[in-house]
Amino acid sequence: MYSTSDFRKGLKIEFKGEPYIIVEFLHVKPGKGGAFVRTKMKNLVSGRVLEETFRSGEKLEKPDLEEKNVQYLYFDPKDGYVFMDESTYEQLHLSEDNVGDNRFYLLENMSLMINMFQGRPIGLEFPTTVNLEVTQSDPGVKGDTATGATKPATLSTGLVVQVPLFINEGDVLKIDTRTGEYLERAK
Repeated sequence: MYSTSDFRKGLKIEFKGEPYIIVEFLHVKPGKGGAFVRTKMKNLVSGRVLEETFRSGEKLEKPDLEEKNVQYLYFDPKDGYVFMDESTYEQLHLSEDNVGDNRFYLLENMSLMINMFQGRPIGLEFPTTVNLEVTQSDPGVKGDTATGATKPATLSTGLVVQVPLFINEGDVLKIDTRTGEYLERAK
């Protein structure tokens, strides 16, 4: 079990039978009365964000989470996204709803983690960055560079990001999977 003194950003807890991850927390010690902890938690199943206050010393359960190393194989309109468990070679199918906007970071044969809660897949954990190729981008206009100008670029997975004017079609870019932003050209 976790105590409120164990709270930290990224800690996974079980609250009211659901798995949550702590996004923000603040220990508060008022002049009068007992200390408490304000938290902002994200539900790992639904993605809903919840703000909750706990008394200092309150205990919460560890969630029944299992992490599996998987490899992304392909997308099938009928079966959804197909992954292979790297230890058992068993195939897992995730629907388009489960994958959501993370589909823009999936590349065939990519290794990543799937979080399982009580035997069912609830989310994907990606590497911090992925390398994607630019498939469509307008050329930068000369003279538009006075202040760090950007332009939209469409990547190989369909993701559209803002990039500097010097980026051209065919360039491979490093993209942050947490924010969906351009970081740099891949080497």
